[in-house]
Amino acid sequence: MIQLTQRPRRNRKSATIRNLVQENSLSVNDFIYPLFLIDGKNKKSEVQSMPGIYRYSLDLLLKEIEICMNLGIQAFDVFPNIAEKLKDKTASESLNKRGLYLTALREIKKRFPEAAIMTDVAMDPYSSDGHDGYVKNGEILNDKTLDILAKMAVAQADAGADIIGPSDMMDGRVGYIREQLDVNGFTNVSIMSYTAKYASAFYGPFRDALNSAPKMGDKKTYQMNPANSLEALTEAELDTIEGADFLMVKPALSYLDVIKLLKDNSTLPIAAYNVSGEYAMVKAAAAKGWIDGDRVRDEILLSIKRAGASVILSYFAKEFAISRK
Repeated sequence: MIQLTQRPRRNRKSATIRNLVQENSLSVNDFIYPLFLIDGKNKKSEVQSMPGIYRYSLDLLLKEIEICMNLGIQAFDVFPNIAEKLKDKTASESLNKRGLYLTALREIKKRFPEAAIMTDVAMDPYSSDGHDGYVKNGEILNDKTLDILAKMAVAQADAGADIIGPSDMMDGRVGYIREQLDVNGFTNVSIMSYTAKYASAFYGPFRDALNSAPKMGDKKTYQMNPANSLEALTEAELDTIEGADFLMVKPALSYLDVIKLLKDNSTLPIAAYNVSGEYAMVKAAAAKGWIDGDRVRDEILLSIKRAGASVILSYFAKEFAISRK
C-alpha cells in the first residue's frame, strides 16, 4: 500500500465536507443588477445581443425592480436610453429634472426607499458625439468634461441616487465630483469609481442596448490599455486620495488579475463589472448546446468573487437569484 501523509481528496469526499472547507461563496447580497431604461409606457424590448435582458419603460422598470427585490436583490444600476434628438455636445439632457433619467430615479427611490440605486456618470448616453467626454476638433477635453460630470452627479444625487458611478475615466473626476457633492450637501452619497475601465471589445452589446457607440474614433485615449495592469494601481491610488468609496474593475472576466491586484493593494471594497459581452458569450454558447449555461455562469461569478471582488455588477444577477430560491 502506498503511504501518503497528505491526501487532499479526503476534504472532497462528500458534499458536506466540501461545503465545510469551501473558501469562497456567492450570495445575492454580492450583486448590483444593471437595468436599461427607455421612454414611454408599457414598453419592454429585448436587447437582441443579450438574450433575457430588456429595456423597460419606467412603469415596467418599477415592476422589474419589485420582482428582483422579492428575490433578494437590493441594489440596481440604472442606465438610460436617450432619444437621439435630445443629445448634444454638452450632454445637457442629463440635467433635465423632467427628463427620462432624473424622473425615473426620483420615482424609484419614492417607491423603493430601501433599495440602493447606483447611477452612471458619463456623457456618452446624452452626447451627440457618443463619447464619455466633451469633444472638440476630434479631441476629448479632460478638464472641460469635469464640470459637466460634476453637475450631472449633483443632479443624480438630488434625484435620490445612493451611489454615483463615474464611468468616464477622465483624470481628476472623482475629486471634482466629491467636492461638488459635498458642497451641495450630498456628503452621504457614495462614489463607486470605474477605476480600471479598459478599452475593451466586450462592451458591444451594452452600446447596442443604449445606442451610445462613439460617432467617431474610439475610447483609447481615456480608457485603459488592456495590456497594462500596474497602471491600475496608479488609478486606484488617485481615486482613493480623491474620495472614492469603491474601486471598480471593468470588464471582470478578462481582468481577474487586476481585481486581485487592487484587492491586495487597497483597503477599499473592490467592485467588478461582469459586462455585456461576457454575458452574451455564455448565452450564445449555451443556446448552441456547447456548454451548460447555468454552471458556467456560476463558475464565472465565483471566479470574480475569488479574485477579490466584494461587489459584482452582472446581468446574471436576477437568474442567479432565481436559481438560489
